Amino acid sequence: MNRNLVKRILPELVVGVGLLTAVVFLALRIHSGLNYRWDWGAIPQFLVRFDPELSRWVPNLLLEGLLTTIRLSLWGTVLATLFGTVMGLFRVSPRLFRRLIGRTYVELTRNLPPLVLVFIFYFFISDQIMPALGVDEFIRTTSDGTQSLIAFLFAPPRMFSAFLSALITLALFEGAYITEIVRAGIESIEKGQWEAAAGLGFNRRQMLRYIILPQAVRRILPPLACQFISTIKDSAIVSVISIQELTFQGMELMAATHLTFEIWITITVLYLVLTLSCAMLVERCEHIFSKRQLYHT
Repeated sequence: MNRNLVKRILPELVVGVGLLTAVVFLALRIHSGLNYRWDWGAIPQFLVRFDPELSRWVPNLLLEGLLTTIRLSLWGTVLATLFGTVMGLFRVSPRLFRRLIGRTYVELTRNLPPLVLVFIFYFFISDQIMPALGVDEFIRTTSDGTQSLIAFLFAPPRMFSAFLSALITLALFEGAYITEIVRAGIESIEKGQWEAAAGLGFNRRQMLRYIILPQAVRRILPPLACQFISTIKDSAIVSVISIQELTFQGMELMAATHLTFEIWITITVLYLVLTLSCAMLVERCEHIFSKRQLYHT
């Protein structure tokens, strides 16, 4: 028993010691080889600050960037799920035209660099569509309460057009992957379910609504939740169009303070806290779904 325990623990112990050694070596190398002076005491002021007007602590640049990343990821996932669901249904449609639309969307989006998509939608939507629709002017003429709500849910009014273009770009990019998740979920339903629904006299829409989709959703939700984590990581790409999310704030602070390692290590920790929390939640949801499926069977 003890020998088996040692066999299980020994590889993990070796890996842990190896990682710790690598971290210590890297820190010593930075300290001696680069003559770098660590200044961790400066980091807390970039996380929170005291606002004398409000008489309370408020988020500072890094936490504001983290909140923008969360907003961008949440809304991006909602919009991407909408795109992906529609295109996923197109991908399994019996009509050739719809299948071609879904396939074209997936192939074009997944085979283009996301950075190119960011620039295309930024210059097209933010510089052309938004002014033509008068969105910026409408936002500026709204009441202070409405502007505060927009700033809380999305971005400050002056950044709304850029935020929306980044949001659409992220949603379209992630939606292509969600399309394939939806398609795979629907196609994973056994052929007998379709035949049974047809035997009951259901048309295709009724089959999807009452028989196929309720079963497919249980299989789609776990990979869809994992795609949300991917959206959080992919949201960093919009920093190139000055969206003030976490990565952009890190680059601005690094340029202003030259605290390169402290800032990027802090940003890494913030991303890890966010993504690992989501991963634990996804794992918990998968466990619940597995128990319910086992109970019903």
